[in-house]
Amino acid sequence: MNALTLVIAAACILILAYRFYGAFLVTKVLVVDENRVTPAHRLEDGQNYVPTNKWVVFGHHFAAIAGAGPLVGPVLAAQFGYLPGLVWILVGSVLGGAVHDMIILFASVRYNGRSLSEIAKEEIGKVSGLTTGISILFILVLAMAGLAVVIVGAMKNNPWGSFIITSTIPIALLVGAYMYKIRPGKIGEASALGVILVFLAIWGGQSVVSTSFGAFFNWSEQMMWIILPVYGLVAAILPVWLLLAPRDYISSYLKIGTILMLAIGIIYVHPQIVMPSVTDFARTANGPIVKGPIWPFVSITIACGAISGFHALISSGTTPKIINSEKDIQLVGFGGMLMEAFVAVMALIAATVLQPGDYFAINAAPKVFATLGMHTVDLQNLSNMVGMDLAGRTGGAVTLAVGMAHVFSQMLGTHLMKYWYQFGIMFEALFILTTIDAGTRVGRYILQDFLGRYVYKPFGNIHWWPGVIITSAVISGAWGYMLWGGNVASIWPIFGVSNQLLATIVLAIGTTTILRNSKKMVYAWTTLVPLVYMVFTVFDAGIWSMMNQYLPAKDYIKAALIVIMLLLAAVIIIDSVRKWVEIVNDRNAGRSTATVSLPLSGK
Repeated sequence: MNALTLVIAAACILILAYRFYGAFLVTKVLVVDENRVTPAHRLEDGQNYVPTNKWVVFGHHFAAIAGAGPLVGPVLAAQFGYLPGLVWILVGSVLGGAVHDMIILFASVRYNGRSLSEIAKEEIGKVSGLTTGISILFILVLAMAGLAVVIVGAMKNNPWGSFIITSTIPIALLVGAYMYKIRPGKIGEASALGVILVFLAIWGGQSVVSTSFGAFFNWSEQMMWIILPVYGLVAAILPVWLLLAPRDYISSYLKIGTILMLAIGIIYVHPQIVMPSVTDFARTANGPIVKGPIWPFVSITIACGAISGFHALISSGTTPKIINSEKDIQLVGFGGMLMEAFVAVMALIAATVLQPGDYFAINAAPKVFATLGMHTVDLQNLSNMVGMDLAGRTGGAVTLAVGMAHVFSQMLGTHLMKYWYQFGIMFEALFILTTIDAGTRVGRYILQDFLGRYVYKPFGNIHWWPGVIITSAVISGAWGYMLWGGNVASIWPIFGVSNQLLATIVLAIGTTTILRNSKKMVYAWTTLVPLVYMVFTVFDAGIWSMMNQYLPAKDYIKAALIVIMLLLAAVIIIDSVRKWVEIVNDRNAGRSTATVSLPLSGK
């Protein structure tokens, strides 16, 4: 199979989906109103609610949702072959993920940018609202730990990469100040400044770390277990315009540009995909990288890139507070998800153009690889070119960076291989960090909502500084605790299950919203079909992981967390079904059930 075939097919499918299915959802199912004033204008405060250019919003949203998942998930799932992952990415993103993201973004905009638990409370009832809030806090902590563990594996003992990533923080602060204070509205100037400075950091990084100053950036695993939560804490406290929006916006240029460059590289090089379409590990539950049968675990391993519950936290967190007009919802919600699906396809290709022996040697522990009876082909040569031993660097991030560098070097020359490798590491780390900072901030919002409603009312005020600091510290400290001592093998499965459980909850809330407000109740099938699939997938994967992975390893904490999350999800689904019956009866009797479709004066 030539990789070019997959690039063209994926691009065509995603473009057509945006043009036709996305337009149908916006005009017929949601009925967005571009003349309706958004919360960013009505509640503008200069810190959390800020009307923002649609491309900046798209950049922030895309950067926030596209964390490690669309990069690492497809690389890990390549264990099953290229075909299962490809089919799930394309079908899951169009029929599940893009619908999931856009419906919740729309609902949150109509609910003044309120959190997912608040939306559940209004749409379904108090029980689901409370249960959703608790579920989100559990899932968010696990998601942040799952994303952070990937960056630890990629950045540890890599001072060049650490210097580049550290440099992006002051660059983002400068761009934020330039865009909002020094030269307000001059987005083009700020964009050019940010991109140029980032590339200067990449180009000069090797020279900097070769000096005595470079030792400062040579971080061990233990150091990164501390640095990452501290970064999340600071990012959650600072005003959104100062760090999150400009960093995510500049990152989005690099991310989208890199993916397009990779697509061009694949077109130019048109490498052969040497991984089988379906491997022998797809027929067993004992793969060396991902434990579990191909179904449901291909849909658990690849979450972001197909459908991801974490996206709903961004769609009901920072993004609805900065949407300038409802007409931007399709671009940001539906388009952002499809762009992420294209990223996932590129990641899958980058992994599967490597020789299978090289792929498994990088992603499996050396002792495990020794039992597979495989032999490496180009691994030693690749290690020499990037200046780093690649064997046993598990987690998927290194594999993707090597695959990208391999394609770029064939197009532009092998003498630049080490630069392309570090660029790939930076590219992935920026994806992850922008999700960590946005996710920690969203966790702060959710915890403040919860504490303000049930513990102490001032916590509910997002401008109350003691509450801001306390909740930010609790969220970052919780996922930092889960990160401490963890690895991809122990954290990624529970991250995947929890992430997809949240997607299941969100689809239930979305189905309720459509049933209540759409002109035709039949439109609820747009969320109900992916919901049914996710219910069977997630519960099967959760029970399998608990019984075959965590309990045998006596990891009772993770086993208990899975049980708790499955029970919480079951409560919400049952409560949703009860509400659906009530809504259908009311509408058939001619009684109004409208919520988000009401005019502003009627709410």
